Amino acid sequence: MIQTITLSDFRTAFHNMGRKDQFSYEGLELIFDYIEEYEQDTGEQLELDVIAICCDWAEDTPEEIAAAYDIDIEGKDEDEIKQEVIDHLDYHTQVAGQTATGSIVYAQF
Repeated sequence: MIQTITLSDFRTAFHNMGRKDQFSYEGLELIFDYIEEYEQDTGEQLELDVIAICCDWAEDTPEEIAAAYDIDIEGKDEDEIKQEVIDHLDYHTQVAGQTATGSIVYAQF
């Protein structure tokens, strides 16, 4: 049995599971849009599993990602760091997008 949900329902599901602070408001929208696009592209409907999403996805600054994945950013400016991190993530995993504050939402690997 499949239930269609809205972005608001998606955000509410995270709140109800005690995971409202796992992602920013905008970060949740990026994940929601990514999942919807995936479903449209593949024809596969996915079950909403908040805990699985929290395990599979992350939202961090480029500097946090560089530190976590040992990406060399020494001597690079902010734009170069962001590009280096995005290139690394694009090569290794999926990127849902960037928030207005500069954090990146990506599938953890």
